[in-house]
Amino acid sequence: MTAKPIQPEGWAPPLGYSNGMMAENGVLFVGGQIGWTAAKVFESLDFIGQMEQALRNILAVVEAAGGAAEHLTRLTWYVTDKAEYLARQGEVGQAYRRVLGKHFPAMTMVVVSALIEDEALIEIEATAVIPQ
Repeated sequence: MTAKPIQPEGWAPPLGYSNGMMAENGVLFVGGQIGWTAAKVFESLDFIGQMEQALRNILAVVEAAGGAAEHLTRLTWYVTDKAEYLARQGEVGQAYRRVLGKHFPAMTMVVVSALIEDEALIEIEATAVIPQ
C-alpha cells in the first residue's frame, strides 16, 4: 500500500516530515500539530490559544484530504502541564467544540516534560478515515 503526503495550501513546508499521510484505503494519519499558524508563528503563548490552533491545524489537514471533523477517529494529546490542563478543562471543552463541534473520537492524553518547539505547550496527532 502506498501513501501520499497531504499539505494544506499556503502552509510553510514541513522539514523532514509530512503534516498528513493518506493511505489508499482512506486512512489519514495527521502528524503532531502544535499551536502555531500555517506560517509557523505562535500567535498565542497561552495553553487554550495553542490548543485551539493545534485543533484548527488538524482540521486543515483533514479538510485538505477531502474530509471533515466527523471523519476524525483518534486524537492523541501531548501536554507539558497537567495541572494547567486540569484547571482549565471547562475552557478546553469550549475551545474544542468551537473547532470540532460535538464530534468526540477516541482520545489519549499524555503528559510530557517538553516538546521540540520551546514555545509549544501542546501537540496533538490524529487519525481520520476519509470516505473514498
